Amino acid sequence: MTTTSAPTTAITHIAQLVTNDPSLGEGPLGLIQDAAVVIDGDRIAWVGPSSKAPATDNAVNAGGRAALPGFVDSHSHLVFAGDRTAEFNARMSGRPYSAGGIRTTVAATRAATDEALHANIARYLAEALRQGTTTQETKSGYGLTVEDEARALRIAAEHTDEVTFLGAHIVSPDYADDPAGYVDLVTGPMLDACAPHARWVDVFCEKGAFDGDQARAVLTAGKAKGLVPRVHANQLGHGPGVQLAVELGAASADHCTHLSPADIDALAQSDTVATLLPGAEFSTRARWPDARPLLDAGATVALSTDCNPGSSFTSSMPFCIALAVRDMGMTPDEAVWAATAGGARALRRTDVGRITPGARADLALLDAPSHVHLAYRPGVPLVSAVWHKGVLV
Repeated sequence: MTTTSAPTTAITHIAQLVTNDPSLGEGPLGLIQDAAVVIDGDRIAWVGPSSKAPATDNAVNAGGRAALPGFVDSHSHLVFAGDRTAEFNARMSGRPYSAGGIRTTVAATRAATDEALHANIARYLAEALRQGTTTQETKSGYGLTVEDEARALRIAAEHTDEVTFLGAHIVSPDYADDPAGYVDLVTGPMLDACAPHARWVDVFCEKGAFDGDQARAVLTAGKAKGLVPRVHANQLGHGPGVQLAVELGAASADHCTHLSPADIDALAQSDTVATLLPGAEFSTRARWPDARPLLDAGATVALSTDCNPGSSFTSSMPFCIALAVRDMGMTPDEAVWAATAGGARALRRTDVGRITPGARADLALLDAPSHVHLAYRPGVPLVSAVWHKGVLV
């Protein structure tokens, strides 16, 4: 019997390679100048100077472009239908708007066919991939019934393996007068139906959504079903979300816009990643998260798009990097690390977010000589090639 192996490919003459492995190169980003990467199947087989690249079946000349790990977008809401252009237009025009926010998307999503929802998520994942995102988390949260939440997660799981149950996005309009009854639904029949399709459980812990006790009930029930917590925390104001995330061992506390010194210290002393989502602040003209105190305290910081139809309708990780550098106190190096290795930490993944032997062969080639250009040239489509699981896409 004969066996065949996938052809190997060397990408050579990379002007600057971000490996996110300090043992391979310079600084926290593990930078290698005039570098090469060898791909074998869906894995990175070798990394080093271009002059020392081993022989391979195929060769790609990067022509002095920079390369970095594929972006890891650890927070998005891609299973939805409908459009909230009118809401955004009113907000940006200074006009009052009362069409219902998330509830508008819930109604449209419930009414959509499976085929429409599949087409939507596929479209946005393809859009993100073209911009260098090779790992994507996405959530439910626009169904808010047992049937619609389970449907959303089944659909999501056909497109990405990072799927989050967010039945506790807002109190369902069907339970407007009975929030406690809705929490019972989320932690009971809805969780039972949804847990088989998800890896994570999330809750919007915020005034107007779910308070600390309700959030604790949701996350504790999810943990009992084998799901790992994540928390929408401290976006709109100071609240218990971050402390609850740390206490329950959540993989990440997301948004983290309004933090007390105690919140920052708790994150710094824990394994919970602070995931910052500047697209939301950009699209709502809200106060920017301040990454500097978190980084200076030693907390792990990730960047993500929060792609959703209401408050952050962007799938562009390069855009979020530029915002983080311009308005959130991050250096270009810190922002690139947060958008790659930071996102991997937030998803508790060791196989993505870095270019090192054994890691998944996910990388983006930039039409620029350095990763710094992602912030230096905001809005310019610099990603010129993407390899996902070893395949040039």
